[in-house]
Amino acid sequence: MAGGILLDLDGVFYEGERPIPGAAETARWLHERGIPHLFLTNTTSRDRAALVAKLAALGIETGPDRILTPPVAAADWLRRHVEGPVALFVPEGCRGEFAGLKLWRGSGPAGAVVIGDLGEAWDYATLNTAFRLLMAPNHPPLVALGMTRYWKAPDGLRLDVAPFVVALQHASGVEPVVLGKPAEGFYRAALARLGAAPEEAVMVGDDIRSDIEGAQRLGIAGVLVRTGKFREADLSGGLRPAAVLDSVADLPRWWQATRGA
Repeated sequence: MAGGILLDLDGVFYEGERPIPGAAETARWLHERGIPHLFLTNTTSRDRAALVAKLAALGIETGPDRILTPPVAAADWLRRHVEGPVALFVPEGCRGEFAGLKLWRGSGPAGAVVIGDLGEAWDYATLNTAFRLLMAPNHPPLVALGMTRYWKAPDGLRLDVAPFVVALQHASGVEPVVLGKPAEGFYRAALARLGAAPEEAVMVGDDIRSDIEGAQRLGIAGVLVRTGKFREADLSGGLRPAAVLDSVADLPRWWQATRGA
């Protein structure tokens, strides 16, 4: 049983603008062996074209069809379920993934409220604008681009999207539609693109919750790497990854030892 591999990007193949040693070699190994793989990332700061360019600069060649991000999944969901204008609280770099959708321009009700990782652009007024839209009589859905709690930036750990989604959920009483890790629907969409059943696939990531727990809930083996946001305390809880690797550079050896491929 060969199966396929889902791979996180930030913290696994790079940290900020710095490549993880051996990551490019692992990417070439995947390509040369013809192992089905998909980059599954909660990154919302860049669109897929920018991610492809970033990876290429790090010596990793891939295409947008091999990358699934929350904005891509969210845009698909919004086209199917929402008619009114979409209020985007997302970084400028990923707004292109929502091309073709009618966008909220600052007045009137919104058909949906989409929350991504705005980082330092968050302030009280911005968060309160999202809250007021959610409290409007038309009750728009709250769409979360993943539920990652934090990430590792060059200057240290930073809050990601989940704390802001949870704040809005708590204040408005609106349950979020999560379109990103660790949501089951996001993993199912990834498996469909990969063409693999859950028991055939492996998820490689640095986040014990979004990557490992999220994958394991669906029956996907989770492989944790000791890079990115990994902390030794991650291993002291109740979650048990299928394997813990020093980095993604060790993936080929582990794969061959366990899958014989």
